[in-house]
Amino acid sequence: MVRNKDFFQRVYDVVKSVPGGRVTTYGAIARYLGSPGAARMVGWAMNQSSTFSEYVPAHRVVNRTGLLTGKHHFEGSSLMQELLENEGAIIRENRIMNMEDMYWDPMEELGL
Repeated sequence: MVRNKDFFQRVYDVVKSVPGGRVTTYGAIARYLGSPGAARMVGWAMNQSSTFSEYVPAHRVVNRTGLLTGKHHFEGSSLMQELLENEGAIIRENRIMNMEDMYWDPMEELGL
């Protein structure tokens, strides 16, 4: 479990770097952390992010096609969508339509 905890901390550090008005994906975070097959584990970390001692803008992490897969982990049925729309996302049927414009790649932005 300690290993997962360390991985989760590293995920949160990346997510806290995502600027407002931008989004990233579970897979992009996993690749940046050197674990390209661990997108699902990034998702597990995001599911637990509300228990982290610092604010983690979890709404800025979506699946590779812009689908708001984590929305059920936010209070209310539309909070994730509302937060993203307030940051410029255009959302239809739980998917970010302007994903290409909003996408933030940690490999490019943070380097290694």
